[in-house]
Amino acid sequence: MSINRQAEILLLARHQGQVEVDALSRKFGVSVQTIRKDLADLCETGQLRRVHGGAVYPSSVENLEYEARRQLAAEQKTEIGKAAAALIPEGASVFVNIGTTTEAVSQALSEHKTLMVITNNINVANRMRIQSGMEVVIAGGVVRASDGGIVGEAAVDFFRQFKADYAIIGASALDTEGALLDYDFREVKVAQAIIANARHVILVADSSKFERSAPVRIARMEQINTFVTDRCPAQIAQLCSEHDVRLIETSV
Repeated sequence: MSINRQAEILLLARHQGQVEVDALSRKFGVSVQTIRKDLADLCETGQLRRVHGGAVYPSSVENLEYEARRQLAAEQKTEIGKAAAALIPEGASVFVNIGTTTEAVSQALSEHKTLMVITNNINVANRMRIQSGMEVVIAGGVVRASDGGIVGEAAVDFFRQFKADYAIIGASALDTEGALLDYDFREVKVAQAIIANARHVILVADSSKFERSAPVRIARMEQINTFVTDRCPAQIAQLCSEHDVRLIETSV
């Protein structure tokens, strides 16, 4: 299917920095014209940038389109979501931040009977509000058209009103020194307010986040209580051990 092929092309471009039409045609066993159409689709949504003979991966300060990010590591995110949701007891209050992996957690949380869900993510609110026994509280503020996230000072003030039992947060990138990184400083300020006002912070991120970079720091690993991922590099696992961060790897 073209969607699966395009997702693989995107992953190759991210790892290699650049992909070439002829090489992709041979790899996937399809015509040069088919690959050119795939690249045109990916470039139209801003996921790649065309160059002569192929396409390049955008710079680290440019985030992927939200729907494209949903497709990346989708199976891993589903398993991460289930593992994180299993940590949340019935009757708890839970912050859920913006992100495709945090949305995977909310999908798994829909199996719970009673929760108070506090979020700045319209997609999460829409999913959880129809579940019987769920109380959903949503932030006010500026809504980003790209992903349904609510950001800005009003959202920061909103989270400061609560002291939640748990927080589910994501990150666009994780570096080997244990920094959680993102692209939008407004979103980062909201995430920082969430961390400061939760009793137990759960970071959810798939292993592709170790291969990416972003310019704005959310927090450091030692500010997290539990880290749920599919696969963790040894250096980060060591940091988790040193700072008493519980590490859960779903692929192990």
